[in-house]
Amino acid sequence: MSQTGIPYIFMRGGTSRGPYFRRDNLPEDRETLAEVLIAALGSGHDLNIDGIGGGAAVTTKVAMLSRSDDDWADVDYYFAQVSVEEKLVDFKPTCGNILSGVGPAAIEMGLVTPGDDETEIRILAVNTGARVVARVNTPGGKLSYDGGVEIAGVPGSSAPVQLTFMGVVGSATGEFLPTGTLRDEIHGVEVTCMDVAMPVVLARASDFGLTGYETVVELDDNRAFFERMEAVRLQAGENMGMGDVTKSVTPKFAILAPSRDGGTIAARYFMPWKTHPSMAVTGAQCIASCALTPGTVADGMLDRPSESPAEVVLEHASGAIEVLVDFSSNGDFTLNAAGLVRTARKLADGKVYVPRSVWAGVEVDA
Repeated sequence: MSQTGIPYIFMRGGTSRGPYFRRDNLPEDRETLAEVLIAALGSGHDLNIDGIGGGAAVTTKVAMLSRSDDDWADVDYYFAQVSVEEKLVDFKPTCGNILSGVGPAAIEMGLVTPGDDETEIRILAVNTGARVVARVNTPGGKLSYDGGVEIAGVPGSSAPVQLTFMGVVGSATGEFLPTGTLRDEIHGVEVTCMDVAMPVVLARASDFGLTGYETVVELDDNRAFFERMEAVRLQAGENMGMGDVTKSVTPKFAILAPSRDGGTIAARYFMPWKTHPSMAVTGAQCIASCALTPGTVADGMLDRPSESPAEVVLEHASGAIEVLVDFSSNGDFTLNAAGLVRTARKLADGKVYVPRSVWAGVEVDA
């Protein structure tokens, strides 16, 4: 037996996709775990030809689930971002799109017993400490993926997965504004460095000579922009107390522009070395918070809602995403919770195989 088989469920969560594992079916130590995920996804090749990755950052994501020991949570969700072209795994961030599939996957794995009609699942995102309540359709006590909800970036429709995020302020740095100010100037670009669900460096598209309405292809082809953006991101990472972020996918980067299709504000989001084809759920919460906070780089781009909760509609490269923000504004903006509706679908299940030279922890049938 030259290979190790690891049980998994292959799922689309929101606008991302990847394998969902039970944490106890994987190695405990992080170094071996990283090697297993690199082998399973085929990291190190632009097509991930020797693994089940899809050749894009949104299709090389991994969810690892377990029953939670936390008094509040039902399920622990441990996330890993596996690189496409480099043999790297980043365990620092979380992913809200992949989180969309955690509730259904937990039921599929037997970690949660479905209720009648709808099942509420309390999820602890262990990478960041965020607490998320997912509501999943379970008519007659059975999980259903069928429904009429459509989300931008995904063809067709599926059952809704309602997500409510709590405890996401300062998720990575411990601070809403990690640099201590609403605006900083880095390499001649004015930015807002904010940490809500995901640490993000936000700038005006116009400051890079962009409209903010460019397509994904147009942005990815603009290497001069990426070089300038990365220089700003690296310095921002240091300013935010995150150290050397050269090989880390955080902080992420976003550019903003006034809306043009009836939304609240237009945004393009970066992962960070490629343009996101749509919008990250975690990034959307940070961008929405930036839009609602007076004094940020979003000033002048929108008419800010004054009453809470407020629906913030972010126009992105594939359409739009709505974030329902519960906030307080007594002088300073305070985020209480953010809600989004996503969808998820089970695509396959079985075992994914890695060489036993990488890990020999599971008995398999040859």
